[in-house]
Amino acid sequence: MSDSILSVLNEERTFPPVHSTDANIDGMAAYQALCDRFTADFEGTWGELAREHLAWAHPFSRVLDESNAPFYRWFDDGMLNVSANCLDRHVEAGLGERFAIIWEGEDGEVRRISYRALLADVCRAANGLRALGVERGDRVVIYMPMIPEAAVAMLACSRIGATHSVVFGAFAAQALRDRLIDTGAKVVITADGGWRKGEVHALKPKVDEALKGEGVAVNKVVVVTHCNHPVDWVEGRDLDWYIMLEGQRESCPPEPLPAEHPLFILYTSGSTGKPKGIVHSTGGYLLWARLTMLWSFDFHPGRDLFWCTADIGWITGHTYSVYGPLACGGTTMMYEGVPTYPDPGRMWRICAHHKVSIFYTAPTAIRALIKAGDEWPARHNLSSLRVLGTVGEPINPEAWIWYHEVIGGGRCPIVDTWWQTETGGHMISPLPFATTLKPGSASKPLPGISAQVLDVDGNAVRDGGGLLALTRPWPSMLRGIWGDDRRYVDTYWHRFGGHYYFAGDGARIDSDGDFWIMGRVDDVLNVSGHRLGTMEIESALVSHPAVAEAAVVGRPDEVKGEAIFAFVVLKQAGGADLKDALRDHVAEEIGPIAKPDEIRFAHGLPKTRSGKIMRRLLRDIAAGNTIHQDVSTLEDAAVVEALHKDAC
Repeated sequence: MSDSILSVLNEERTFPPVHSTDANIDGMAAYQALCDRFTADFEGTWGELAREHLAWAHPFSRVLDESNAPFYRWFDDGMLNVSANCLDRHVEAGLGERFAIIWEGEDGEVRRISYRALLADVCRAANGLRALGVERGDRVVIYMPMIPEAAVAMLACSRIGATHSVVFGAFAAQALRDRLIDTGAKVVITADGGWRKGEVHALKPKVDEALKGEGVAVNKVVVVTHCNHPVDWVEGRDLDWYIMLEGQRESCPPEPLPAEHPLFILYTSGSTGKPKGIVHSTGGYLLWARLTMLWSFDFHPGRDLFWCTADIGWITGHTYSVYGPLACGGTTMMYEGVPTYPDPGRMWRICAHHKVSIFYTAPTAIRALIKAGDEWPARHNLSSLRVLGTVGEPINPEAWIWYHEVIGGGRCPIVDTWWQTETGGHMISPLPFATTLKPGSASKPLPGISAQVLDVDGNAVRDGGGLLALTRPWPSMLRGIWGDDRRYVDTYWHRFGGHYYFAGDGARIDSDGDFWIMGRVDDVLNVSGHRLGTMEIESALVSHPAVAEAAVVGRPDEVKGEAIFAFVVLKQAGGADLKDALRDHVAEEIGPIAKPDEIRFAHGLPKTRSGKIMRRLLRDIAAGNTIHQDVSTLEDAAVVEALHKDAC
C-alpha cells in the first residue's frame, strides 16, 4: 500500500467551514434542503433548475427519458444553443463590456477580451467554418495551444451545431491521427505552435504527419499563426485562421439544437489499447457546468476571477476553463505556459497580478511547487484568493495542508473535487462555505447526485471501503462512446448488472458519510492527473522492432501521483541507449506525457498458466515492495524471482 493511501487512511484533522455573508450555498442546512428537493421530486427539481439557469430556444416538456437505459436522455424535446447561453444572453443583459477571458502568454503578453468582442470573434469564426462547408453534425478537431482562439473555435462549433473534439496539443501525430479517423472529422483547427519553456512546441507538422495515408476525411486545415514559426502549406487544403475570419460578418444567428445534440467528443484512455471517444450532450452538460461553478466554487460572476489551470485538451479545461465560467457570465483566466517557467513563482505572480480569487489546479502541480520552496509564493500578495480547488486525483493530506496554509493563508476553503471525463462535471465535492473539510476527502455528493460505495456484490458499504458507483442518472453524464455502444455498456454498466454506473475508482465512506477516493482499480494510470491506459503504452512499446513483449504498471510517485513503469522483454539484448530509444518511441506514438519513467528489461513476464500477466506482482516489484502474494498459479515462478533480484 502506498504512503499516500496510508496517510489518507490515518487522517483525522478537520477544518470547520469559513463564514461567508453571501455564499451561494451558505451552510449544511442549505445543502440538505437542496438534497431534499431532489429526494421529493427528482425530475421536477432538475427541470426547475434547467429552466432557471439556461436560455431555451424551444422549451422542453420531458425532463428524463429512461426508456432505453443506460442510454439516458435529458430535456430531449427542448432546443437551445451553447454559444448563445455563454455569450449572447450576457451581452443582451448589458454585460457586453465585462471581460469574458483574461489571457496571459508565456512571454507575459496579456489579452483582455470582453463578452462583446468574444461574441464577434465567435460569429466570424462560425461564419468562416460554414464557408468551408462545415454543417450541423460535422466533426471538427481542435489541436491547439492554450490560447483564446481555442475557446473561440469551440464556441464557433457549438454555434453552428458542429461537434468538436479537442486533442491535447502534446499528443503525438499518431494519437491525433487515430482520433481524426475515429471522429471522421472534416476540418482540423490548429496553430503553428505554442510556447513551452521559452521554446516553440510545433503543432502544424504533427497535423501534416497525421493526415498522411488513407482513412482520414479531413479536407481543410485552419492554422492560427501564434509563434511566427515557419510551417509547410498544402495548397487548397491549408488556410490561415485570420484569412478565414477576414471579411466575415460579426453576426451569426445561433443554431437552435436539440438538448441531446452532441456538443463534443473527448477521448480518454481505457483498459484496452483504443482510447474511448466520450460523447457529451448540449443541454444537460451545460446545465451541470453552470451549477457546479455556482455550487462547488461559490462563483460570483462580475466579482470573481476564476482560474482553472488545466489545458482545454482535457475535460477540466472544457468544463471549467471555457463552458462553466462563460455560462455563468463570469471571467475566466487562461495561461499558455508551464507552471514553473521562468521560475516556480509564475502561478503565484499571475494570481497576484490579475487578482485571481478562485484557483483550481492539480495535486501534481501543488506537490511540484511545494518542492520548489515556500519562498516563491511568499514573494507575492495572494490576498485576492478566497477559494482553492484541486482536480485530477486525490490530494494527499500533507499537500492539502500546505495548500491551505501557504497559498490560502489558512483562510481559503479547499474544494477537493472528484469527477471524470465521463461525468462532465463535479460529482463529489465540498461546498466551500458549508462543508467541514477533511484533508484528502472529497466530502459528499453534490445535490442531485446519487453516489455509493459498494462491495463486490453491489451492496452499500457503511464506514468502509469498496467500489465507487453512481446509482442514478445525472444531466451531464456521457451519452456513450462514439461509434461503439457495446463498449459503452460493457465498460460502465456491466459491473453491477446494468443498474449502476461504475466509475472505475475505489473509495471508502466514513462514519460521517464523507467519501475518500482511493484511486483506479482498473488498468488505467493517473499520471499528473491525466488518465493513461496501460494497454496504449504497451502497444506503443511492442510496436518497436526490438520489443517482443511489454507490461506497464504504475509506481507511486510523490509528485506525479503515479509514475509509468515498463517491464520489457527484448528480442535481443539491449542497454541504456535502447531504453532512451523506447521512451522516445512512446513519445512519438502517444506523446511525451506517456514516456515511461523507468524501463526494466526482463527475460520474461509473470504469467498464469492461461497466459494472463499478473500485474499485481509487477506493481509490487515496481514499488520495491516485498512479494507476499500467492504465486502458485504462475507458469514460471522463477520469472518473479529474477525480476525481484534485478530490482535489488
